[in-house]
Amino acid sequence: MEKRKLSFWEIWNMSFGFLGIQFGFALQNANTSRIFETLGAKIDDIPILWIAAPVSGLIIQPVIGYFSDRTWTRLGRRRPYFLIGAILSSIALFVMPNSPTLWIAAGTLWIMDASINVSMEPFRAFVGDNLPDEQRALGFVMQSFFIGTGAVVGSILPYLFANLSDLNNVAPKGIIPDTVKWSFYIGGIIFLLSVLWTVFKTTEYTPEELLAFEANSKKNTEDISNSETESGVTTKKQFLLGVLFAAIGGLISFLIFENSLAKELYILFIGLIFMGALFVIASQLRTKKVQNGFTIIMTDLLNMPRTMQKLAWVQFFSWFALFSMWIYTTQAVTQHIFGTTDTTSKVYNDAADWVSVLFTVYNGVAAAVAFLLPVIAKKVGVRATHLLALCAGGVGLISIYFIGDKQMLILPMLGVGIAWASILSMPYAMLSGALPAAKMGYYMGVFNFFVVIPQIVAATILGFVIKQFFHNEPIYALIIGGVSMIFAGLLTLRVNSRTKIEIHE
Repeated sequence: MEKRKLSFWEIWNMSFGFLGIQFGFALQNANTSRIFETLGAKIDDIPILWIAAPVSGLIIQPVIGYFSDRTWTRLGRRRPYFLIGAILSSIALFVMPNSPTLWIAAGTLWIMDASINVSMEPFRAFVGDNLPDEQRALGFVMQSFFIGTGAVVGSILPYLFANLSDLNNVAPKGIIPDTVKWSFYIGGIIFLLSVLWTVFKTTEYTPEELLAFEANSKKNTEDISNSETESGVTTKKQFLLGVLFAAIGGLISFLIFENSLAKELYILFIGLIFMGALFVIASQLRTKKVQNGFTIIMTDLLNMPRTMQKLAWVQFFSWFALFSMWIYTTQAVTQHIFGTTDTTSKVYNDAADWVSVLFTVYNGVAAAVAFLLPVIAKKVGVRATHLLALCAGGVGLISIYFIGDKQMLILPMLGVGIAWASILSMPYAMLSGALPAAKMGYYMGVFNFFVVIPQIVAATILGFVIKQFFHNEPIYALIIGGVSMIFAGLLTLRVNSRTKIEIHE
């Protein structure tokens, strides 16, 4: 028994929810720094305020993946999570632009990003569940198309409201402009409606059908397991790794304290202590023959397929670059191009709106080239395609430093858009064939560790680096991001070339 091939429109329906997810995500990315700065945040404080997003993803995505692998309801396996996340995200989108204080805005960001993660993570596993191997690349590309399309509309909304409506684009100190508020309101509505479309327009295979598919592919799964994963991490190794992580985290935290370094640096290394402690606890529970969700999650984290391990480094440097861009583009453009830091001025708000246009451009390019990437990959290979795309994005970010005209800023966004389209599809296409079917949701969640960990690193160190070494000039964060993205492209060459991906319908 094999999974049937789905039609184009069936794949369209199962991916449509990403339109709303990315609509909300784009509003968050393009406007959160603006909201924080309007509510009184300083330049070097902004990265640490963003820490909610990656921390929530780090905790939530593997947990949601683990439980969605084991969930069966009248709505199916993954769809209940789509729906719950959409409802909570929509509420947060209405609350965020009405935050009266900075700490409320930061707390709302945490809730909003956690809710987006609840919806988003199962969508990746949804492709693995419902599509046969030869159609998975098309499924991820379709998701990339909707991500780009949703982000285009979400990013440009404040600019459209400012130029095509009577809504105020300037507000008193500490108040979010109406153009931003109404953009978030519309985003909340579209988020919920698009996810509802996927929930009610798609079906999932029953438990009996999935068991039959798994039995049919058991030999292939065993082959993948033997070639791609370890036979199983021992409790001793898990314990020693935990002690090592905790010791490194503790030592560096002490050095931070002794040298009175920036307090945000504690977050990364206290997190390392916490992770080490979790590994130690899991190893001791396993020694006592205790097996539960916690021990499985903490142990399988060390049993990642080798393809996944290599792609993890590609993801790390790719997303470090993206997070640098999301945090600092508004500040870099307003200061470096427009020469202002006054959040109450018309110049600042016009510049911030132009950043929305730039984000619209790169997301529009991502949507436009999404279906071109598989064609290129079929000619030159998936690795080479991803390498070229990431280099285009890296060069684009670096080139912003040399541009003095706002119109010319569109050119770097073309390269960023190509990189964005590839980041959203090619790594998942390379990964999907290396994952055991029974743990698809969990490992897709774990793979997102290497989306959110670099974001934590960026949020932890970028403010410190820009303040200490670059005189609080945020344009240098984009240069650092560009170098990181090019390095990620080079690391793609390490991914095993024997990984074959079908890139056609």
